[in-house]
Amino acid sequence: MVTEADIVEGLREIYDPELHYNIYDLGLIYDIRIDEDRAVKIMMTLTTPMCPIGPMITEQIQELLSLMPGVTDVDVEFTFDPPWNPEKMTDEARADLGLD
Repeated sequence: MVTEADIVEGLREIYDPELHYNIYDLGLIYDIRIDEDRAVKIMMTLTTPMCPIGPMITEQIQELLSLMPGVTDVDVEFTFDPPWNPEKMTDEARADLGLD
């Protein structure tokens, strides 16, 4: 059965093409839900509301997670509340990108 840790590991393989860092450690993922039917719902944001990579990131998430054993469906939803800021990044990501 797929776990949240499995999903996080998969999301760490998807990189923001502008920042060259994975979307999970950038703090773009706000919530991960796996229902009883093993459908996965991702609530996420982008660095800015006008960021043009939303459709590309959505497609990458859906493709990657749907290949995981046991995942029956993948839904990606965007929110901009609360807005993203660098404080949402992991400490390692902030350090790697020189933001500490």
